[in-house]
Amino acid sequence: MGDSDFIVEMKHITKRFPGIVANDDVSISIKKGEIFALLGENGAGKSTIMSVLFGMYEPDEGEILIRGEKVNITSPRHATKLGIGMVHQHFKLVSNYTVTENIILGSEPQNKLWGFIPRVNIKKANEDIAALSERYGLKVDPESVISDLNVSTQQRVEILKMLYRDAEILIFDEPTAVLTPQEIEYLLEIIRGLRDGGKTVIIITHKLEEIKAIADRCAILNRGRLIDIKDVKETSTAEMARLMVGHEISFSVDKAEAVPGDTVLKVDNLTVRNETGFEAVKNVSFEVHAGEIFAIAGVSGNGQNELADAIAGLARNTSGKIFLDGRDISGSSIRQRTEEGVAYIPEDRHNVGLVLGFTLKDNLVLKNYYSPPFSEKGVLNENAMNDNGTRLIEKYDIRSSRGNRTIVSSMSGGNQQKAIIAREIDLKKKLIIFMQPTRGLDVGAISNIHKQIVAERDRGAAVLLISLELDEVMNLADTIGVIFDGKITRIAKASELSVNEVGEYMAGVKKGDSR
Repeated sequence: MGDSDFIVEMKHITKRFPGIVANDDVSISIKKGEIFALLGENGAGKSTIMSVLFGMYEPDEGEILIRGEKVNITSPRHATKLGIGMVHQHFKLVSNYTVTENIILGSEPQNKLWGFIPRVNIKKANEDIAALSERYGLKVDPESVISDLNVSTQQRVEILKMLYRDAEILIFDEPTAVLTPQEIEYLLEIIRGLRDGGKTVIIITHKLEEIKAIADRCAILNRGRLIDIKDVKETSTAEMARLMVGHEISFSVDKAEAVPGDTVLKVDNLTVRNETGFEAVKNVSFEVHAGEIFAIAGVSGNGQNELADAIAGLARNTSGKIFLDGRDISGSSIRQRTEEGVAYIPEDRHNVGLVLGFTLKDNLVLKNYYSPPFSEKGVLNENAMNDNGTRLIEKYDIRSSRGNRTIVSSMSGGNQQKAIIAREIDLKKKLIIFMQPTRGLDVGAISNIHKQIVAERDRGAAVLLISLELDEVMNLADTIGVIFDGKITRIAKASELSVNEVGEYMAGVKKGDSR
């Protein structure tokens, strides 16, 4: 096959950051019109190599050819001119602008007022975008404001932004991390449609099932190195996982039968309103015992966040009560709840879980910096904080370029998550709330966190697990509660429920009796 069949050729790309080689002599060639997947753990260098292709970083070594021509991509604007587009993991949209305003930003169609004053032709843009969204099956209303749209619709706006600029090479960075199972199906259909329309698609992910479902070929990266490029049809998911992590991975969770003890958490007729005054949690009751994993299954947006926040003290409950070991904590502050025995791994790791501008060492003591050994008579003990950081980094395999001194915002999402989990588990509390604990993590990290969750249960903690990943719920839970439209519609032992049954309650098809 001649070189001309490749639309993108990246040869011997090396990219270094302080303390880390993000890409180590990586060569990848991508054929026109294929769906090419990049697979690897968090921090394996997948996003970095695509950021190099999109002109966000210049490589330290190596060269790039686009359509057979050697290019030096100096900026995203330059990449756009070459027909390369990218949908980032964290969307880059202006939230008080409309869909159309976001899409045309920087390349506005203009007509001249009185023949010489440039004026943006919004009407024409709206029509163009409606036509474009029609053509690719991307349902959006050009005139809605971004802040009113849910995540999956915002993502469609990002895709339209690329198509509007005539991108021919489309890069998707972890596109399904924030979507529900239904939205994922829809997105994969869209990606297939883009390929059928002649586009070349590169998808960065660590979800093996998705690669199996849509990719033609797959490059596997591990710690910055290219391990292999595989034909997807001929490679099993187990083989992909092994190459990605460097050793065999067991997808099932080893756990003994639960031995539940006393009731630790009792939620009694809890109702919670969200910021807009809407009842997000409606009259919910359940109990979690010591030595039990109680998992709440549900599709995103059915009140899970508000429920977790209310138990942890971040949201006020409107009515109903929350008991910890028989004591009513409904009115307690967050710190009081922490001291009484609540640990919380929140869904929003950036705004609630971490202080991004602080070091890793400081983030690891956020819940107990004010008490000994970290503080004596109001003076912080840096040595104790350093020792604590070193111990947790080691124990939880938190990877960062400068250890304790790393500023947390510079770490990969998966390692930020490990830091939160390390801090919360290490508090050894009676109740641990895990909200979406493995979202956006790779299989290696997921299997580790699952082991830690089971270990917490076996230590005698009450574990409340809230997850949108149905496999995770089925694998870990001793008891399952399904939430739909703010109500818990079914509570049963995990062994008594099938995946399909849980799915039907999640979708609201089955209305159950929660007793």
